[in-house]
Amino acid sequence: MTDDYGDSTRAVKATGTEPIPGQPVGPSPVLASAFHLSPDEGSEQDTYGRGSTPTWRTLESALARLEGADAALSFGSGMAAITAALRVTAKPGSVLVVPADGYYQVRRYAAENLAPLGITVREATAAQIYTAAEGADVVLAETPTNPALDVVDLDRLAGICRDRGARLLVDNTTATPLGQQPLSLGADLVVASATKALAGHSDLLAGYVAGSDLDLMAALGRERLLSGAILGSFEAWLLLRSMGSVGLRFERQCHNALALATALRSHPKVGFVRYPGLPDDPSHPVATAQMRRFGGLVSIQLADAAAVHALVQRSDLLVASTSFGGIHTSVDRRARWGDPVGDGFARISAGIEDTDDLLADVIGALDAG
Repeated sequence: MTDDYGDSTRAVKATGTEPIPGQPVGPSPVLASAFHLSPDEGSEQDTYGRGSTPTWRTLESALARLEGADAALSFGSGMAAITAALRVTAKPGSVLVVPADGYYQVRRYAAENLAPLGITVREATAAQIYTAAEGADVVLAETPTNPALDVVDLDRLAGICRDRGARLLVDNTTATPLGQQPLSLGADLVVASATKALAGHSDLLAGYVAGSDLDLMAALGRERLLSGAILGSFEAWLLLRSMGSVGLRFERQCHNALALATALRSHPKVGFVRYPGLPDDPSHPVATAQMRRFGGLVSIQLADAAAVHALVQRSDLLVASTSFGGIHTSVDRRARWGDPVGDGFARISAGIEDTDDLLADVIGALDAG
């Protein structure tokens, strides 16, 4: 698929079907766990639904095309995808670097499940990760980080990993493949939660790993087969159907996020605003160099936890939710989950509401306090 297409065209093409007369225009789900066997043993492509299904393959082809990868594998959640990638790449005796300022459950998994196996787990912030990578065998980077929205220079980090012979895994959940393509910047694998912007309707869980090292992808496929961390066929079809409109949705989310960040930076009740798309944001220079879009997340600092709760309660449009990337604009106070942020730190996930309506609602809710 040509790179000259825009985001919406790429998404529609990636999730489309071959133009066969009499066949559906869109992909149809194959809801099966068992398949008829051929007398010729070993010839079947599909035998049992834990190995592969037609719906998975259609979805995975679309994910690979969007990420610029040779292959992709779907998983039952983003955590299932990330942990599978870590189990395959990090071996006993190796040194693994995980984000100290990224998704907190990844740190917990590494500490509770990988460290006891003899894997040395080191945590590093976005600023520290370059130094940490110099002594690592596997590096997991999240960029922009969730929730602080710091941006890791992937070209620089990939160079360090390449010189050492280390594997670089990049969590692309926040940016999405429409905002950033880590494989083109030197990553070995992309991992992501498709639950967020790709699915976009707050109604399913899914994750994926994408890459172009086919031996590594085959090892991941074996890990998925044996661990059973699979995506249901119906969820795979729902995700595939949703991805056709991700170009439109993500464009509006990014537009709304920039508008919110711009409006809130001067509000007297907002201590600070973080958004990579703001020209004076600390991450803006690196983000401009490696991101096509700056994403739908904005982080702000309010006075305290009560101020965050009041913002949601006084709003007609905001919803309180810990997930993000949906069509509704949502707010999550991250300190409640143990993130190293202030009590009044709020991550806003911009939805697809009309921009003027969203700005009026949020500003009005802040002013009403």
